[in-house]
Amino acid sequence: MKVVFHLGAHSTDEDQLVRILALNSKALDEYKIAVPQPKKYRMVLRDALVSLHGEPAPLQVQDAIIEACSDQTDLNRLIFSHEFFLCIPERVITEHGFYTRAASKLGPLANLFPDNETEFHMALINPATLIVQLAKRLPKRSYEQLMAGLDPRDLRWETVIRDMRDAAQGRRFVIWCNEDVPLIWPEVLRSVSGIPAERGLKGDMHYLDQIMQPEGRSRLRSYLKSHPVKSAVQRNKISAAFLAKYAKPEEIELDAPLPGWTEELVAEITAQYDADVASIARLPGVEFLAP
Repeated sequence: MKVVFHLGAHSTDEDQLVRILALNSKALDEYKIAVPQPKKYRMVLRDALVSLHGEPAPLQVQDAIIEACSDQTDLNRLIFSHEFFLCIPERVITEHGFYTRAASKLGPLANLFPDNETEFHMALINPATLIVQLAKRLPKRSYEQLMAGLDPRDLRWETVIRDMRDAAQGRRFVIWCNEDVPLIWPEVLRSVSGIPAERGLKGDMHYLDQIMQPEGRSRLRSYLKSHPVKSAVQRNKISAAFLAKYAKPEEIELDAPLPGWTEELVAEITAQYDADVASIARLPGVEFLAP
């Protein structure tokens, strides 16, 4: 059995992955894949992680986790998805830095099923967007408290992912950008689920549907039906062309009403993020999903 942990990051997925895969129960059953709702295992996993202190879980603990997740006993793949695996939102930014505890979480997670193959999957997000989302999620914190003395330009992904890559110890570690999800969502679904690329899934266009005008959605579906694509690259180019014409402007604009923030600051943070992503995509031991 392969055990998959979808780790977040915060404000990227919000359980969309679990919800869309749940629409494909026939395919999940066919390939013996379990995608339990987080509420089924959240407390069981938390208690196990606390009691084990990072040590390998004995069989009775593993059996208890599986029993909480699924009625199947011969699973090929068990998928866990929750942004709190890395930390709670209050600890994304601390006086010690950005996602400083993330790397330390991978070993204990892998040790929940020490004799099984483990994979880690995660979306990156522009820190300029993430800070805005954290401010909305933590309304009782002032901007100064949220940033914990850090400059927003200090929030860099490359170091975080390098440390997580090392902590993964050769296990499959898949990264993508949240900003690319509308174009690469079918690849994300199949990377996490292990379902073959040629197998159609309900919800493949979920994110495109969220950010594209109704006319664009209809025209894109008609075009794809009459012009079957032969590769993900070809589909992405077609989707990008339709998105450029039919995207909802309000869905792609960054709202950043934070103290002292300017368009120039957002542009600088974004440029740093783009540079980090380019470096991460080249890291050995990291599988990067790109449009």
